[in-house]
Amino acid sequence: MMEGEMLTIRVPASTANLGPGFDSVGLALSLYLTVEAERAGQWEVVPESSCLEGLPGDGRHLIVQAAKMAAEYYSADLPPCILRVKSEIPLARGLGSSGAAIVAGIELADSLCGLELSRHEKLSLAARIEGHPDNVGASLFGGLAIGYQAGEEVLAAAFHDLAFEVLAAVPQEELLTKESRGALPASLTHQESVQAGAAANLLIAALLQGDYELAGRMMHKDQYHQPYRRKIVPHLAMIEQKAAALGVFGTALSGAGPAVVCFCSPEKGDEAAEGLSRMLPQMDVLRLAIDQKGSTVSRHAVSGR
Repeated sequence: MMEGEMLTIRVPASTANLGPGFDSVGLALSLYLTVEAERAGQWEVVPESSCLEGLPGDGRHLIVQAAKMAAEYYSADLPPCILRVKSEIPLARGLGSSGAAIVAGIELADSLCGLELSRHEKLSLAARIEGHPDNVGASLFGGLAIGYQAGEEVLAAAFHDLAFEVLAAVPQEELLTKESRGALPASLTHQESVQAGAAANLLIAALLQGDYELAGRMMHKDQYHQPYRRKIVPHLAMIEQKAAALGVFGTALSGAGPAVVCFCSPEKGDEAAEGLSRMLPQMDVLRLAIDQKGSTVSRHAVSGR
């Protein structure tokens, strides 16, 4: 990025797992993190959304930290910037806010340092920082992203032909990923692993075939995390039991929670959103589309402020 230029980075939110796709399946959503970056003498992060207030305003911010890690990995010099950050993504609700920040940081380093990274190179970096490829893969690629990570190896495939809407029921309370992961067992038996893997495989096949009823059944057959997290997210079971009557074909805990996502055809969207809002008056019900583009970066001249 040259002096007098501004970068605008836009990264979609994501929902991960979709039930049995634990730590490997993500879906990009139409909520966005937007970062405007200009060269400056030192790092400064200016929050322009109320949900971002209280986060570090300097080089300790996650976006800057991710940018520094990416630059260091490629032995590049990262010039400081002032970042103006807006976010529509609720924090600590399971909708990929940290994954979006990591992707934004990598896009920032790629542009500032002229790295010219491919999306798969960005994914490899992002997954190493985040610890798993599901949220960051969806935020980078858009659509449905399926990832694999083992040590330094990160692989992914993305699909963009899914035709359904997502309703996110978002509680007021936060749930930190660390706390949610603490509810999980240390291991599964071989038979449990086989059944859990089969549910994940059939979930993906059903989604790609457009058999959404079958996909919804597989979401409910997860054995990796939802049976254990229902204890700390009590509204999940209630939504699972009642959402089908509203036209929802599938329900899943979004990432580590506490948000719950419901999937429906576009023609059922109005009915389902209204029904969920009545059923969950204490929660925000967000009617979302699947983002198909993933992260984007644009350059333009700095205008007077």
